[in-house]
Amino acid sequence: MNRKYTDLQAFSYQILFWYRSNPRELPWRGTKNPYKIWLSEIILQQTRVAQGTPYFHKFVNNYPTIHDLANAPEEEVLRLWQGLGYYSRARNLHACAKYVCFELGGKFPETYEGLLKLKGVGSYTASAIASFAFGQAKAVVDGNVFRVLARYFGIETDIASSPAKKEFEALADQIIPKNSPDEYNQAIMDFGSRQCTPLSPDCSNCPLQSNCFAFNNNMVKDLPVKINKTKITERNLHYYIIKCGKEWVWKKRGSGDIWEGLFDFPVKESDKSMKLPNLDLMEGEETHLFEKKYRHILSHQRLNATFSEVEIPANKYDKLSKWCNEEGYILVNEDEIDYLAKPKLIINFLTDQGI
Repeated sequence: MNRKYTDLQAFSYQILFWYRSNPRELPWRGTKNPYKIWLSEIILQQTRVAQGTPYFHKFVNNYPTIHDLANAPEEEVLRLWQGLGYYSRARNLHACAKYVCFELGGKFPETYEGLLKLKGVGSYTASAIASFAFGQAKAVVDGNVFRVLARYFGIETDIASSPAKKEFEALADQIIPKNSPDEYNQAIMDFGSRQCTPLSPDCSNCPLQSNCFAFNNNMVKDLPVKINKTKITERNLHYYIIKCGKEWVWKKRGSGDIWEGLFDFPVKESDKSMKLPNLDLMEGEETHLFEKKYRHILSHQRLNATFSEVEIPANKYDKLSKWCNEEGYILVNEDEIDYLAKPKLIINFLTDQGI
């Protein structure tokens, strides 16, 4: 049912006209600085503009240049990222900054092909930096662009399938005007996020309405096609808040973990065992079960968490410290907890406890 791609110039003209008539001020717009453009694009991956904007400001204020970011400790970068999720983005951000500074002399590659070689930079981010910073006519294709192109041109290819990326990118590269690629890329992304939205697009006030395939064929709700094949895993976690006075037991997540580099508590999963302190150490301890359970949703997982508090007597501190060393835990004073980079689930729990 896909229609022949005609009047591409008219399409881009209408998108640009809408954009110029509906300006939106964003802190990373109007700059050709590849560092700030790259930073904003990494932050906005899997993140709404409203949520990502404060993080952009925090990073720019703490690390005004890529050299500042490259020389920052990883734990500090992760802590600044805290709450954004998808923490591999933060680790890749830091690794990329170090590579650009120490291997490329502090200068970003100026071509799409060169940008693709950077850690954490895929085709979308490379296109964005290439067009926004260096004026290269390379079209961006994100979820918003998929939606606008699928609806307007009547493309029924499953956007989650392998062929879709090549098909949409080829079409987008045909459309992008060579004299204003940066403005057009901003325009079509804005159009998708503000006008041609996923659930309630403003079709009645849309400048593309008369030639929009989806609108004219009553298929707005059907396009784009996305067959979700992602399997969601349900996990039940039982966290143990083990304290001795003001000292708390923490665990730093290891390599390959979804929360790699972040800190949480000793945890037992419903189908796995966890070694707690031995009976001698636990003798006389007080255990308090928090009635409130926590539910946290990740991209491929649903976490159901319960927290228990275990008080260790002061005279058992040495044994607790020895146990932590043996099991790979660390003791952190309550006053220092705020400095640890933590997953959102743990932040929510601590906030509820007034910590």
